[in-house]
Amino acid sequence: MKIAVFGDVHGNQFALKAVVQDIEAQQPDVWVNLGDQLFGGADPLGAWHLQQQLKAQHGVHEIRGNTDERLGEQLTPDTEKREMLEWLHAVLPASAGEYVASLPTSVTLAHGEVIAAHGTPSDPWEYLLREGKQWATDEQVHKRLGNTENARVVIVGHSHLEHVRQLGHLTVVNCGAVSRQKDGSPLARWTLLEGEKGVWNVTFRRVAYDMEAAAQWAEQYAYDGKKEAKQLRTGQ
Repeated sequence: MKIAVFGDVHGNQFALKAVVQDIEAQQPDVWVNLGDQLFGGADPLGAWHLQQQLKAQHGVHEIRGNTDERLGEQLTPDTEKREMLEWLHAVLPASAGEYVASLPTSVTLAHGEVIAAHGTPSDPWEYLLREGKQWATDEQVHKRLGNTENARVVIVGHSHLEHVRQLGHLTVVNCGAVSRQKDGSPLARWTLLEGEKGVWNVTFRRVAYDMEAAAQWAEQYAYDGKKEAKQLRTGQ
């Protein structure tokens, strides 16, 4: 079985298009979107339409990210990142925030062998593999995972940093992010899981895309577009 996992699109239609082309070339059996679909400034409306199209065409399993929850919240004078949210609500369909905020926090695939989540299986805000600016210890990861039953792979997003770790029989993976990289490389990321008879292999995929077009879109249209454009160009 081949499972294509991507996430942290953050409203970057340009990067997502390139990732989709690379995924389609691998002909996966299952597609998974780890969430944080829209909170970003490189054509979030285009990213919304593309992710909805992927859901219709490929039956993508969708998971709720922490910024998806933000989009579903009612705005108040004390709302964090209010200006960004106001801009997103203005450019996205009225139903988009409610839709992404209502997605599940995790999905179980391959007869229980694979668990996919955004942060941890129970909390899209909690980092599974990070502790501040360091990698979490194995003990911390075990505690955050809870009972994984017969799973062989747990794959998450949220930190925007690729990582793979073996904890006994369990392989724990962070698949990286489609957009808003943090490691100095602006390339888009996704992960291919390949399993047969309980044995799973993990392949990190990096994809070039027209990041200059994405940055220019952000500069022209997005809230705080110069900051968005800088991260898209530099990957940090």
